[in-house]
Amino acid sequence: MAPRTDPQPPAPHVADSHDLIRVYGARENNLKDVSIEIPKRRLTVFTGVSGSGKSSLVFDTIAAESQRMINETYSAFVQGFMPNLARPEVDVLDGLTTAITVDQQRMGSDPRSTVGTATDANAMLRILFSRLGEPHIGPPGAYSFNTASVKASGAITVERGDKKAVRATFSRTGGMCTHCEGRGKVSDIDLTQLYDDSRSIAEGAFTIPGWKSDNVWTVGVYAQSGFLDPEKPIREFTEQEMRDFLYREPTKVKVNGVNLTYEGLIPKIQKSFLSKDKEAMQPHIRAFVERAVTFTTCPECDGTRLSAGARSSKIAGISIADACSMEIRDLAAWVRGLTDRSVAPLLTALQQTLDSFVEIGLGYLSLERPAGTLSGGEAQRVKMIRHLGSSLTDVTYVFDEPTVGLHPHDIQRMNDLLLRLRDKGNTVLVVEHKPETIAIADHVVDLGPGAGTGGGTVCFEGTVEGLRAADTVTGRHLDDRATLKETVRERTGVLEIRGASANNLRDVDVDVPLGVLTVVTGVAGSGKSSLLHGSLPADAGVISVDQGAIRGSRRSNPATYTGLLDPIRKAFAKANGVKPALFSANSEGACPECNGAGVIYTDLAMMAGVATPCEECGGRRFHASVLEYRLGGRDIGEVLAMPVTEAEEFFGAGEARLPAAHRILTRLSDVGLGYLTLGQPLTTLSGGERQRLKLATHMAEKGGVYVLDEPTTGLHLADVEQLLGLLDRLVDSGKSVIVIEHHQAVMAHADWIIDLGPGAGHDGGRIVFEGTPADLVAARSTLTGEHLAAYVGG
Repeated sequence: MAPRTDPQPPAPHVADSHDLIRVYGARENNLKDVSIEIPKRRLTVFTGVSGSGKSSLVFDTIAAESQRMINETYSAFVQGFMPNLARPEVDVLDGLTTAITVDQQRMGSDPRSTVGTATDANAMLRILFSRLGEPHIGPPGAYSFNTASVKASGAITVERGDKKAVRATFSRTGGMCTHCEGRGKVSDIDLTQLYDDSRSIAEGAFTIPGWKSDNVWTVGVYAQSGFLDPEKPIREFTEQEMRDFLYREPTKVKVNGVNLTYEGLIPKIQKSFLSKDKEAMQPHIRAFVERAVTFTTCPECDGTRLSAGARSSKIAGISIADACSMEIRDLAAWVRGLTDRSVAPLLTALQQTLDSFVEIGLGYLSLERPAGTLSGGEAQRVKMIRHLGSSLTDVTYVFDEPTVGLHPHDIQRMNDLLLRLRDKGNTVLVVEHKPETIAIADHVVDLGPGAGTGGGTVCFEGTVEGLRAADTVTGRHLDDRATLKETVRERTGVLEIRGASANNLRDVDVDVPLGVLTVVTGVAGSGKSSLLHGSLPADAGVISVDQGAIRGSRRSNPATYTGLLDPIRKAFAKANGVKPALFSANSEGACPECNGAGVIYTDLAMMAGVATPCEECGGRRFHASVLEYRLGGRDIGEVLAMPVTEAEEFFGAGEARLPAAHRILTRLSDVGLGYLTLGQPLTTLSGGERQRLKLATHMAEKGGVYVLDEPTTGLHLADVEQLLGLLDRLVDSGKSVIVIEHHQAVMAHADWIIDLGPGAGHDGGRIVFEGTPADLVAARSTLTGEHLAAYVGG
């Protein structure tokens, strides 16, 4: 090398000066002109109470604009197939890099989607078996349960110099089981739930909801079709009558002079009930469908989804069905033992993918596990897998509470992964409440001070130590530690679970105490959900509040979801002598210009659609004449704009006193949603807000036992205390509360703890501790005991 003569250090290159993401004037959702600078290639954690604006800043502003700008680099033709993204409400966004969002959205619940298909592990396994499997049955598609075998033959015209018809045959070997069509389960309709065969149609034999004997469109068609004797008990039908009754193809018939279509009962039920989304049905219809339809494991493929040919081809005595049913950590060990040099690159790639599962704490899953059964936290970690071995750098990774569903023992492993992504030169943005993850941040942004309209501002920006010293809600509660209760409640009875063997449970016998606060805990995959959601007696009167997403469009809001709007509409109608339908923005009272949406949506083909407030109603959604009707001095638009706390006061006394509405509002306040406005679209609620909204709705149901699945999800440290108060009130009112939870504050507050483990998957499924939190801390015999002891300083 030539000697350097310049004693001066070189000036920094201008390209190295772009080391900040600058956000100026962000106003998305509840953000109030937020301006902030975020360091690149660092780990930044965003904290603040639930609803303070964290997701609005990170996901709806920074990540959304990055995605929109990337989409604009594609041709107009390609953009036509992509989702339309509007520009976020922000003045300036500078210094953005490509954003990869890893959120908690559940993976699709399509019955054909499994952990293997969602992560490309199945695709690599199929290639492996098509190369090494004995006997050889065909290309990779022959091992796919989503590919059907096809055979065809006939004449085709070949257009060469002279057109000539030639005979050709075509075949494709697929791996789909023909009986269940690759689903692994077959559905059967329980006829005893559809009718009482001891009665005739005229005597009201049908037991299907809504099928009354005077309904000409349903019962009338069967009674007057001429195919059946309506006076004869169904069990006495001839073979032909039974076939017509259950399976007849659609046929035109005349009933009372009207042309109607007669169809066999089973296809009619399949079209009218089974083709619809079960979650969108009314509760009594959903209960009927759950009773009438039974799903059983396919007898031909034994639930593997694969054809006999695909199951017969093996490598070292293992078929692809066996490989997919193994726990991933065992499958990784099996793949490591394969040494065929002809597929060495494939084995290396497959090994890396499987090792990533184990590294991220999901080694207990199997590749055949349906994707729709994964929890929010598991789904998020599965999405992380494809990024762990990525060679990309200078990317912005955006995570939404990556520690959800993780035992304290696993959080350290997640922290290591986040730091590893940062150390490769990436910007890592994390929305998080757990102090263990906040502690590893290079930079912290605390939003607040409150939630909803009380939030949307940056309260603190700086280091973790600076946050501890700052007088913000997060800073004050960062070092909070719940203490063990001096005395615990006495049980009033027990809920017996005997021989529980769902999923990985190992013939578990346990008595769950009633009349107390019971916490079921253990590492992720130890069998907690299997024990409570899959093994509790059906007649126990259990009300289960799980983490499933709330269904609802931008027209749905807390008032419609909780049933609060019904008594309010009736009260307005009674006070003004008009119809209740006028006070619904989805019915007769809707503004004619925007149809009650409050905004006008303009579709601009491949460009982002534009939403502008409706000029006719000013965004209030109602017809002008409807807003002239008042109750207690307020119109319906003003009522829907009220926060829950103000509405609780409004409907609690005075002219507008409405006990039915007041009860619902009190429950919303109890779960910590007092700041939500009654008309806020459900699509704008955070994950924690949605779960608490579900809890408030379920609190009205009659039932003595509540099962809550990680109710601290999305809750700020300051709100956990309020949740514990709510759980105490439920127990003190005579209810039994069973909580699946990893949060140490909830464990410490419990009257009784059931700890599953000791590990996950086939290493779990056993009860490793039953007793009080104090006994668990004293024993320190399990992973949970060690972490709880460290938490309470025991």
